[in-house]
Amino acid sequence: MSIKAGDKIPSGTLKHKTPDGVTDISTEQIFSGKKVVVFAVPGAFTPTCSAKHLPGFVAKAAEIKAKGVDTIACVSVNDAFVMDAWGIDQNAGDKVMMLADGSAIFTKAIGQELDRTEAGMGIRSARYAMIVDDGVVTEMLAEEPGAFEVSSAEYVLGKL
Repeated sequence: MSIKAGDKIPSGTLKHKTPDGVTDISTEQIFSGKKVVVFAVPGAFTPTCSAKHLPGFVAKAAEIKAKGVDTIACVSVNDAFVMDAWGIDQNAGDKVMMLADGSAIFTKAIGQELDRTEAGMGIRSARYAMIVDDGVVTEMLAEEPGAFEVSSAEYVLGKL
């Protein structure tokens, strides 16, 4: 069952690469006491994700944060090294926190897994964006398969 507005983000752990190496970061650390925009992509370095999704949030980061958002986070079912490299490639810097969900545990916990086995990609995340206030989802913006509309930075900005 997919997470929806009014639901609490489940407890869990994601991975984040820092200068000290790969570290665990709990959902409590990410979401508690903060307003967070989190968006997910099917894969780092993939066409729509690299040409539109992540670049949109990098470009609009200041405008989004000006609306009271503490953190913008990108989640993908990739490892932390890939997410870090992609963030560097896309100039995400301190604008977007790159979070790895390599085994899709968080993705499955919120009901956003996407089976791309036939395309050789295994289990991935569906494309979505969420606005989360102190651990509670206030907006769940899930895309239809193949679409890129309601999870864009521009659309999210309009929801803040």
